[in-house]
Amino acid sequence: MTRGVSAKTFRTSGLLALLAGAAVAFTAHGAAAQTLKAVKDRGSLTCGVSTGIIGFSAQADGKWTGFDVDFCKAVAAAVLNDPAKVTYVPLNAEERFTALQSGKVDVLSRNTTWTLEREAKLKLLFGPITYYDGQGFLVPAARKVESALELDGSKVCVQAGTTAASYATDYFKANNMKIELVTLPSVQELVKAYEAGTCDTLTTDVSQLYALRTGFAKPAAHIVLPDVITKEPLGPVVRQGDDEWFNVVKWTHYAMLNGEELGVSSLSIDDALKSEKPDVKRLVGTEGDYGTQLGLTKDFAVRIIRAVGNYGEVFERNVGTGSKLAIPRGVNQLWSTGGIQYAPPVR
Repeated sequence: MTRGVSAKTFRTSGLLALLAGAAVAFTAHGAAAQTLKAVKDRGSLTCGVSTGIIGFSAQADGKWTGFDVDFCKAVAAAVLNDPAKVTYVPLNAEERFTALQSGKVDVLSRNTTWTLEREAKLKLLFGPITYYDGQGFLVPAARKVESALELDGSKVCVQAGTTAASYATDYFKANNMKIELVTLPSVQELVKAYEAGTCDTLTTDVSQLYALRTGFAKPAAHIVLPDVITKEPLGPVVRQGDDEWFNVVKWTHYAMLNGEELGVSSLSIDDALKSEKPDVKRLVGTEGDYGTQLGLTKDFAVRIIRAVGNYGEVFERNVGTGSKLAIPRGVNQLWSTGGIQYAPPVR
């Protein structure tokens, strides 16, 4: 006990100190967990997207479309019941994380790979993996290259601020090949350099290579090599310290996946609301209060699926075999059909 202080005074001051500390902790937590409220109060979602990747997030005639854009719309539908209430902020690779950290955007929904360093060092949280991808190479068909192992001595265009440069360097080194990197700040400059012959190879995620190829004058004159040299789990990103918002972002994706697995689509959503199947009833909110536990409404999944469709609809419309990109679904199939897309149950 402190000399000259009574036991009663000591206990009282200790209690006050404990309460003060608790108040500080509560205030800090409350300050962090504000994104959902901010979006509701503002009446719109601010979503960070790419500066332009066909099939994922691209703008034409003032309208944003794509796989990543549909995720922004899905979050807006879940929170605000209106997929149109989104302000899109185009961000290049170098500025995307700063924009999120500073609060310029509420969520980042652009081709961004989940890595340990990005979570631990940048104090960010990666949400669910919405698209399993991998880094590959695109070359002119005239080079008659069939494998990345034939790229020795290539000049490779790569975007600054991405993991692609280090991965390409590692791959070439591991296979005793020489590489000359041509690093450029934006996707648009990569394409210009490649088309101008400044580099003879383009490397980034395979999905992006398919997207970029559609913009060439003669897409068939360029091939995406079959080699995939990395794991590129892509998905939305939020700030650390806001678990409430993190859960909303996660369950937006999981609602779409569960919708596909249960056969609930934008075309069958009204029938689903009449279903007596327990799993379907929990998903659409006619049984239980799962949506309200997220700070949303019971029918949050209905709002999402009615607005953009289930996961399969979003994939096929934007990047699947029926789209301009014609990317096979591959590992992005549901777990029940041979893929690795998997959602926790709503229960």
